[in-house]
Amino acid sequence: MSEDNVADFGTNHGPLAGIRVVELSHILSAPTCGMMLADLGAEVIKVERPPRGESTRFDTVDEAWIGDQTASFMTVNRNKYSLGLDLKAPEGKAVLHRLLAGADILIENYRPGVLDRLGFGAEELKARYPHLVYGSITGYGLTGPWRDRGGFDLVAQAMSGIMSITGEGPDRPPLKCGSPMTDIIAGLLCVIGVLAALNERNGTGNGQHIDTSLLEAGVIMTYWQSALAFASGQTPRALGTAHPLYAPYQAFETADGWIALGTANEANWRRLLDILELQALGQDPRFADAAARMKNLAALDAILSERFRTKTTEDWMTVLEETGMPAGPVLTVNEMHRHPQVLARDMVMEVSHSSVGPVPAIGCPIKFSGREGPRRQGAPRFGEHTAEILAGLGYDEAEVSVLVSQGVVAVDNG
Repeated sequence: MSEDNVADFGTNHGPLAGIRVVELSHILSAPTCGMMLADLGAEVIKVERPPRGESTRFDTVDEAWIGDQTASFMTVNRNKYSLGLDLKAPEGKAVLHRLLAGADILIENYRPGVLDRLGFGAEELKARYPHLVYGSITGYGLTGPWRDRGGFDLVAQAMSGIMSITGEGPDRPPLKCGSPMTDIIAGLLCVIGVLAALNERNGTGNGQHIDTSLLEAGVIMTYWQSALAFASGQTPRALGTAHPLYAPYQAFETADGWIALGTANEANWRRLLDILELQALGQDPRFADAAARMKNLAALDAILSERFRTKTTEDWMTVLEETGMPAGPVLTVNEMHRHPQVLARDMVMEVSHSSVGPVPAIGCPIKFSGREGPRRQGAPRFGEHTAEILAGLGYDEAEVSVLVSQGVVAVDNG
């Protein structure tokens, strides 16, 4: 890594301080990867094409704006620096090459072949920058018959089996997880991959190409269900909120809401019967052990549901907490944002945006002992740091002005 060809913004701290990341990304998966690396202290430079930047800056519904910025862009792009750059222009390519010469990691989630055609494919960059760790997130991976297809979370959830095991029951339509889980998980897998490669590079001096996908992110979310399929040969089906191996392990309706209950062993099963004053069920052969309860899940669900509907969620939580039973209320997203445990873990925090001001954000889920949390810099405006980055790459003001006039770079001076 060269120390004299990239701007040093001087505000990064954390275990990845001093690591420079170039992010060629859009939408969610690679931006999630870049945000996590930035939260951990890396200097992440997000390269966006003129004249407007990536599509999530402007392509959204009216309700998803905070001031003059979209909430969808701001939520996964904090702590980054924005460089507006046309990679189709020769002058733009030259800028990116200067940037990559001093970078440690490149992450991207373009359709396979796009960056190759622009001259920034993994093999070409490996020859030119052997130290560079190159992380790719695609829909289906860079090998196999589907490698060239564009990927979307909905399709990845469908193909990975997630939608077949999600929903109210085996006779109900397939249902996707409400969160774009494969996008987010793929971003986290890329974080793991590039950091592992970075660690290896520190010993060998050589980077490598990390390849993961939305499909694989969905596949690994079926660990339990796949284990059952491997063992029995049977096809796992949707169980609502129930667990495929343990019962009762699901959500129950209360007098005013829902409560999630994790009774994953015999001791907790017996304790639950005492709490619900249903000790007679302990002698019922239908519920004698975990296997029996799974076979008779519908009957067990009916009995327990009737009892849980007799009290409010708060009433049940009080007695469950007193007895040490693993349980929690089913919260809306807004209620989750206000929950004292979520707040105590700094999982809802405030970042400072340069034009909008204070903006709420989801916090970093990784904490380090003896170290303060991540920076609280909001997502950048499009091209907000272009001039500063170019100056750090050795361009003088006249050269920057020419690049701006040619439309090669975009500069936002606020």
